[in-house]
Amino acid sequence: MTERLLISALKGGKNTKIITLNGKKMTKMPSTLEKLPGLNTLNLQNNRIPKVCPEISTLTQLTALNLGNNLLEEVPEEMKYLTSLKKLHLFGNRICRFASGACDGLQNLILLNLNNNQLTWLPEEISRLKSLKYMSINHNQLSSIPTELCFLENLSELQLNYNKLICIPEEIKFLKKLQKLFLVRNNIEALPQGLCDLEKLRILDVAGNIIQVFPSKFQNLKLSEFYCEENPLLLKKPIVTVQQEDVWSLQEIASRFVMNQLSEDNSLLAQAVELYPQIRNIISRGKKCAICGKSFLTVWLECVQFSPPSKNWKISRNLQLIPLQVLVCSYKCFTQRGANLFGIVQA
Repeated sequence: MTERLLISALKGGKNTKIITLNGKKMTKMPSTLEKLPGLNTLNLQNNRIPKVCPEISTLTQLTALNLGNNLLEEVPEEMKYLTSLKKLHLFGNRICRFASGACDGLQNLILLNLNNNQLTWLPEEISRLKSLKYMSINHNQLSSIPTELCFLENLSELQLNYNKLICIPEEIKFLKKLQKLFLVRNNIEALPQGLCDLEKLRILDVAGNIIQVFPSKFQNLKLSEFYCEENPLLLKKPIVTVQQEDVWSLQEIASRFVMNQLSEDNSLLAQAVELYPQIRNIISRGKKCAICGKSFLTVWLECVQFSPPSKNWKISRNLQLIPLQVLVCSYKCFTQRGANLFGIVQA
């Protein structure tokens, strides 16, 4: 059957646009592909193919390639020659790495499906997929996301469910077109503040992580759907406790002075700071107090404010209050807090 299909395709020559050889128990790709330069779609799903044949590099008009459920161990280097490719399905293989240069020619790729593989990392070269809109890497072993992924400016949907992610980079704020973000069943402890800058984000699913509190500007998101079940969210169960008054280090005192002077446009100090990279590095970690609005370096007390989810959100069942992170710079500010602001006590 496979041979008959190939013979039929070869008879079509340059006019052959689609070849589908799914589930044919193939153990290698047909080398005769080089005789089909006009091929647009190649479906080789559900076979036993361990590697891509060199001849695939001649298919410069190929726009869709499906090699799902095979035996590939890497995203092959030959992909870089498929400069017209828009859809690439590599799900259900044994892929644990990207071959060097694999992303180089995929500037037109729109969809990348790497679900159910064995990836533990993504290469920096992932940033070369400039046209990518849909990326799905569910059920892998990723422990981190490279910062470079956050510069895929056309990305609108990102699926990273069932990995081993611990955190999400602050640079996610640069994914300005992101509309759907799925992070189900990872080990994420906190979401970055930068997430709150994603004005087009509409669906966020972080179910099954270890998140206790959400970023302070989380309510600014214009979500239509939000799911967070099976996270150990902080509960509103106030207790009375005693907090010590402020004891600041010399570095803290100096840092607060410098940061607050810079916020008042002290040009002389700004020029001086430019000469000392170490100081710039220290004050770059500064934060703003939710009460007084002044800058500080070390959090005096992490607080939480409980807010009801937006009425426009479709939410997880029984989610009545969202715990939002609030940072306070001093005992003085803590005593001036509102009635709905609570310090977080470690049990």
